[in-house]
Amino acid sequence: MDESKMNYIEAPEEFERGEDLTVFLAGGISNCPDWQQDFVDMLKDTDLILFNPRRANFPMGDKSEGRRQILWEAKYLDKADLIIFWFPMETICPIVLFELGSWSMTDKPILVGVHPKYSRRFDVETQLMFRRPDVLVVHSVDALAQQLIEYHTSCQSLKGSK
Repeated sequence: MDESKMNYIEAPEEFERGEDLTVFLAGGISNCPDWQQDFVDMLKDTDLILFNPRRANFPMGDKSEGRRQILWEAKYLDKADLIIFWFPMETICPIVLFELGSWSMTDKPILVGVHPKYSRRFDVETQLMFRRPDVLVVHSVDALAQQLIEYHTSCQSLKGSK
């Protein structure tokens, strides 16, 4: 039995590179449910390393802490092997749209989920069709977690065949 367990890194915690797959959880933070916690719970029995920008306690209005948060996110978006994007129905998520636009222009692996009632669903799906036709957009956090598990399994199979 594999004793490996997920490694959870929450902003602004630091992490040095390990050998397991690193995943950044990009998606709504303000004015939406804590989808990240649900996602983390679904993956607790994996050996993934998850970078979560959503802090348990964030000092709103503290500009120096806001800058620290933005720098942490930039660093861990770069550091991650793969980025998960989730667009909830409660908010437009302008920063997440910016991040998706930026990372969709690279060859970094991305997985994208859009709530069926997300107001910009058509735009996200259509833009990805042109920029990243390899990305299959899913419509629930559960389906996004399942995509990640399948991706992780395929990476482990490739690593094992070398």
